[in-house]
Amino acid sequence: MTFRMADIAVALGAEVLGDPDWQISGAAEPALARETDLAIAMSPAYVTALDQGAARAAILWPGADWQALGLRAAIVVPRGRLALSRLTALLDADPDLAAGIHPNAIIGAGAQIGEGCAIGPFTLIGAGAVIGAQSRIDSHVSIAAGVRIGQGALIHAGVRICRRVGIGDNVIIQPNVVIGADGFSFVTETPSHVETARQSLGTAAIPVAGDATWHRIHSLGGVIIGDDVEIGAGSTIDAGTIRATRIGRGTKLDNLVQVGHNVSVGEDCLLCAQVGVAGSTRIGNRVVLGGKTGVADNIEIGDDVVTGGGTIVLSNVPAGRVMMGYPATRMQTHIESYKALRRLPRLLRDGLLRQNKVSNPVDND
Repeated sequence: MTFRMADIAVALGAEVLGDPDWQISGAAEPALARETDLAIAMSPAYVTALDQGAARAAILWPGADWQALGLRAAIVVPRGRLALSRLTALLDADPDLAAGIHPNAIIGAGAQIGEGCAIGPFTLIGAGAVIGAQSRIDSHVSIAAGVRIGQGALIHAGVRICRRVGIGDNVIIQPNVVIGADGFSFVTETPSHVETARQSLGTAAIPVAGDATWHRIHSLGGVIIGDDVEIGAGSTIDAGTIRATRIGRGTKLDNLVQVGHNVSVGEDCLLCAQVGVAGSTRIGNRVVLGGKTGVADNIEIGDDVVTGGGTIVLSNVPAGRVMMGYPATRMQTHIESYKALRRLPRLLRDGLLRQNKVSNPVDND
């Protein structure tokens, strides 16, 4: 498949410079680009790389002299990553899933499959499930009885969607996601040593264990996922105990994200790789949790909060805060503390030297 530069410019909401009929068949980093590739060179740092490659067309930064770079055509964009989003959407071929139900798929009694759906081989759709129109479900997917999935879903291979799950329109679920597994919730007959430790913050004596058997608290609440949500490979969203675990409209989960039972995540959030959110926590809208952020249970994170990578959030965070560290503090405070920690060896050394000089003054007479 090839594209005219004029058509690419329209998709990017930009203007083509040079030959609008120049054809490209793909995109590439500048140094690796072939003549038929569109080089992605969105800052002056790519000038040398453009010389190393063979591209005759490129996406460039504002103010770039495309003719001096020896190009035949160019598109100048003010916001490179937004242009990249639109370009990759244009160039990305849809998964090869033809409409229809594969002969090896199993469809339970009373399941409703919408118009134009594609159901891949070895996929199981349980009794009474509802799949919205134009949804595409790849191979080896299991969808429990009674699950409801909206229109235009794209569900990749190996996904497991358990009972009591509702999913909105235009949701993308990457391979090996599990939605609606039981939450991690257990209780002992009498107060456990863990409860004592938590209530006393470790100050009370740990009681001698009685019956330490852990009794399961079953998950009856299920999971509700809003429209336009994307869930990365290997991520898990646990079912709520009584009320549903919820993921708000437009939220994106990276790979290997764990969302615990009863959690509520707001709209347009980003949860990056290896984020873990413990049970019953409430996360506001437009929150961004950096990779490996850990969030304790039963706390609230306000709208527009941002955490740096590796942050551990142990208490409520007001709206609009930027947090970092373990335990999480304001990013500026964490950076100042880190700088002070790095100065400690020098401060101790200089302090000991001064103390030595006071204790052993040199006699200059």
